[in-house]
Amino acid sequence: MDAKITLSFDKAVIDKAKSYAQKQNISLSRLTEFLYRKITSGDYEFIDEFPIDDWVNQVAEGEATYIKRGRKSLKDEFMKSRK
Repeated sequence: MDAKITLSFDKAVIDKAKSYAQKQNISLSRLTEFLYRKITSGDYEFIDEFPIDDWVNQVAEGEATYIKRGRKSLKDEFMKSRK
């Protein structure tokens, strides 16, 4: 059974959320419901316990190393892998 609520958000946030929901082919209400369902599905006492994307966890667990490579080295690496 659906129930109605009234929420207030920054207009820019609403506009972006509407656009995102439209691209996902769902209503803004269903998108909001989905997000609340995700948030409340776990046993999170505090908001900072809410899980973040896996790739962020992977970077956080180890030392992130940034390797700057030029176009030539990338091409050479690709060509070597094709042999």
